[in-house]
This record gives sequence, C-alpha cells and structure tokens, in this order.
Amino acid sequence: MFPVEPISGKMLDYYVGRKDSFIIDLRDAKEYHNGHIKGAVNVPYEKFEEMERYDFPTGKILVLYCDRGGASLQAARILARNGYKTKTVIGGMKEYRGRNLICDI
Repeated sequence: MFPVEPISGKMLDYYVGRKDSFIIDLRDAKEYHNGHIKGAVNVPYEKFEEMERYDFPTGKILVLYCDRGGASLQAARILARNGYKTKTVIGGMKEYRGRNLICDI
C-alpha cells in the first residue's frame, strides 16, 4: 500500500502535463466547467463513492483535488488502499493560484 502524500496548490502545477501523472477533479460538473486544472478528468465525488472498482491508470501518480481538500483526501486514501500512488491537494481549488486554470464558459 502506498501512503497518501499531501501537496500544496502551488505544487499542483508540477504535475500538469506529465506523462507519469493523472489529475482527477472530484468536484461536480458545474464547478468543473467553471474552472479546472488543465488536463484534469472530472469524476464527481458522489460518483466516485458509488464506484465498485477503480479503473484509473496504474503506474501513474494520481493527483486528486476537490473544492477544499476533504473529499480528495478521502478518495486518495481509498485509492491508496487499492494500490494506487496518490497525492491530494491541501485546501483544494480554494488554494490554487497557478497558471493551469481552464474555464469552459
């Protein structure tokens, strides 16, 4: 089992565009479309909770974020118990001030 590593919002930019990372946005679809990290895949936390199995890329670092950090920490713990390498953003999108913010509106 891999431990969950917390990272700052500032460190999130380090994982954007890397071939060895997979970024997951756990907020709802509306929040995602209002602004998300470049390359992030939207898996709302409610949907994540209902998953019976996790089909995320193995061998990659899963970087999870949500609105404030609580949901992503819970999801990262579950994924770590299932053999994934995980990182979670402390403070979530509320703390992100980086250059990789994408808005769909």
